[in-house]
Amino acid sequence: MQVPAQFEYERATSVGHALELLAKYGPEGRVIAGGHSLIPMMKLRLARPEALIDINELSELSRIEVVGGELRIGALVRHAELLESAEAGRLFPILHDAERVVADPIVRNRGTVGGSLCQADPSEDLSAAFTAVRAEAVVEGVDGTRVVPVREFFTGPYETAVGPGELLVQLRLPIRDGTGSAYAKVGRRAGDWAIAAVGASLRVDGGVVVEAGLGLTAVGASHFVAVEAEDFLHGGPATPERFEEAGAIAAAHCSPAADQRGPADYKRHLVAQLTTRALHRAHDRRAG
Repeated sequence: MQVPAQFEYERATSVGHALELLAKYGPEGRVIAGGHSLIPMMKLRLARPEALIDINELSELSRIEVVGGELRIGALVRHAELLESAEAGRLFPILHDAERVVADPIVRNRGTVGGSLCQADPSEDLSAAFTAVRAEAVVEGVDGTRVVPVREFFTGPYETAVGPGELLVQLRLPIRDGTGSAYAKVGRRAGDWAIAAVGASLRVDGGVVVEAGLGLTAVGASHFVAVEAEDFLHGGPATPERFEEAGAIAAAHCSPAADQRGPADYKRHLVAQLTTRALHRAHDRRAG
């Protein structure tokens, strides 16, 4: 039987209280909400926190709302709740695309949006989705609140810009007219980590791409972004030929590693195909 090491347990009653507890325990304290990443690591003794700080009662972090031209998603929103949000799906269909392929119903019912992003797994689905739509992460600490672009949020595998004593509290997604989005993924089986996945956001005006966002998962893209392909699309016509070329550029500039999920050249092939597919779908949704 795999059993975690002994730890203290604290239940936060507000964001302020959670920050106080983080300050109390320092680097030996860990926040827990869904726990689907942390608990298995504790059972294997890969993580041995002295204290767990439970934030499940922080209802202020569980809201999905539109405020000031932004879709705001609390860090404690469950995957299932985001998938069930008609407004989120209407404004950003990429979120529903991604949530449908996150793990299984058990994980989606308890796992949280903030927990997924803070885990910063290189194969995580929502990281590429939020990167594609240029979301911003709101991070709160005892010294105040700061806003970090999601494209700067991931500092490395399993590492984020959330510092000691800080808490991710919200994601903010800018709402722009004429924008469509989509997420495309290939995995070995339903609910598995991606072999490769691509999130695309496309804003078109008069047949010209005025903004493109491309997030890549599981293929070694720095900060989950396909910058070169985005730059290629910007200012050009929104045509199938351009989408296909953008896919080739994204594939050429990512750095997939050969592993049990497949060789590097196969993953590059997937990036090219999935980028093209996601761009077509994003464009169709914008037109619709």
